[in-house]
Amino acid sequence: MSPPLEWYNLPQDTKSLSLLVQDIDAPIVPWVIWVVTNIPPSLKGLPEGFSGNGEEYGHVKEGINDEKVPGWRGPKLPNHGHRFEFKLFALDDELKLGNKVTKDKLLEAMEGHVLGEALMTAIF
Repeated sequence: MSPPLEWYNLPQDTKSLSLLVQDIDAPIVPWVIWVVTNIPPSLKGLPEGFSGNGEEYGHVKEGINDEKVPGWRGPKLPNHGHRFEFKLFALDDELKLGNKVTKDKLLEAMEGHVLGEALMTAIF
């Protein structure tokens, strides 16, 4: 289940947000857990369990993770202490990424559109 997230103080002129969550201690580093794009700046966060239930949020799109499925896919960790990086990007436009959003497509599409970013690391 995707965790609850909150954010504040977005840069002026933010038109959309994108989120990238990765396990930076996985055997295949980094392991993409969640890709979310076109989050409206009017949202001040995502509720717990948002993944798979975002239809009511308009153009929000969940991308493909490293398990090759859309949405949140937190791994079953073989041991504790894995660091998960949550990177939130404030963008000056809504991204047009088609049906299959991946980390690489997201990073490429964001080039030249990032107004600001925030990083949070959580240990699981």
